[in-house]
Amino acid sequence: MKIIQQKDTDNLLNFIQNHDFFFVAGHKEPDGDCMASCVGIASILDHFKKPYQLLSAGPFKRNEIKEFEPLFSDTMEFQTQNERDKTGLIITDCSEISRLGEIDGDLKGFDTFIIDHHKTSDTQDDAENKLSFVDSQSPACAIIIQQFYEKLVGPLPKDLAETIFFGFCTDTGYFRFIDDTQSESISCASRLVEYGANPKKTYQKINSGKPYSTRKLLGILLSRAERYLDGKLVITYETMNDTKQYGQEGRDSDALYQLLLSSEGIEAAVFLRQESDNSCTGGFRSQDKIDVSIVASKFGGGGHKNASGMSCEGRVENLIPQIIKEFARIM
Repeated sequence: MKIIQQKDTDNLLNFIQNHDFFFVAGHKEPDGDCMASCVGIASILDHFKKPYQLLSAGPFKRNEIKEFEPLFSDTMEFQTQNERDKTGLIITDCSEISRLGEIDGDLKGFDTFIIDHHKTSDTQDDAENKLSFVDSQSPACAIIIQQFYEKLVGPLPKDLAETIFFGFCTDTGYFRFIDDTQSESISCASRLVEYGANPKKTYQKINSGKPYSTRKLLGILLSRAERYLDGKLVITYETMNDTKQYGQEGRDSDALYQLLLSSEGIEAAVFLRQESDNSCTGGFRSQDKIDVSIVASKFGGGGHKNASGMSCEGRVENLIPQIIKEFARIM
């Protein structure tokens, strides 16, 4: 992962100093890393006594991030044109306004600073008013924010260290997805523990308190899983009836991916969900060598080499053959 340089710190500091108000936003259907990154930016703005509003389109489906929901709004504060001219937009854990989802208000046209770690990050649109720090080798956006905080403010207070460590752990599968190019991230995590983060409590926060209905749904998804491409790819799916019966609260797709990828011979796993009659979302996970972001990008998504997602029009039964075809190109 990249080590933040003085010029990177200066870019963010100048951006903060040159604006009077900020909108801070992360991607729709937020996860722990997205929430932690936004809160980390808010803490930096607090230090410089800059007002801001945290924005998220939600929905806050994951049980472990429910506590963050009251901090965010899906409706922008009203601003006059003069106020908009002095406002900066900081986007964390994604790079495209389209990925922010349905937020009530116009987010286009602001001076923008992007902090992201996704391999498929795209910061080219409206490049004339965008600054960015994107590190696809960082296992979590939260520890990029950590480094900015340390350089601009100093050691993290205990509550912020706990939040950043939580974000780091959710995006790394509690260290499972860290490879030999990301050893510096372990140093960042170590400092967070020194600041007061508790690894045991963080693990319990991420993995405890799941609704019993999610265990029932997990069994159904496992029974529905099918293997393809000589057993190297496994795909399962959730129907609209499943969602109606078991709800959307406390989703635990991470447990599903763990179980599927721990099976002998499986190198990649796909989980599709029929969101409406004509739209689907999907999650892609893989072992070390398969780059699932390549496949996700074919369906309007993206992400990391070993963890990506997508949202597109279509039905599960039609998407599965297309997904298999794209995986056949890289497996």
